[in-house]
Amino acid sequence: MVVVKRSGDRVTYDRSKVTLGVTKACEKRPVSLEEIETIVDRMEHVLAAAGRREVPSSDIGRLVMAHLHEVDDVAYIRFASVYHSFQSIDEFFDLLRDLRTERNGNQ
Repeated sequence: MVVVKRSGDRVTYDRSKVTLGVTKACEKRPVSLEEIETIVDRMEHVLAAAGRREVPSSDIGRLVMAHLHEVDDVAYIRFASVYHSFQSIDEFFDLLRDLRTERNGNQ
């Protein structure tokens, strides 16, 4: 599988890069290595099922975020802050506000 970066560059998919990004987001959080591997496995499964040879890096990021969201809110926010490349603190607070609203609505 080929990953199409934001810059338009194309690189070969590297599971270790995705795993490292998720691991960094989960650092000092109660997320096991097994859960991290499961997140990456689930993301890869979705991409494989789509059957595309080229995948935008943004699709990988969105899928990882969706799975992290289910596992740990702090890790999700950490990953999202890198994925979204926030331009202002207001954008970051909007994400936090949306997460809080969602969590309070599901109680």
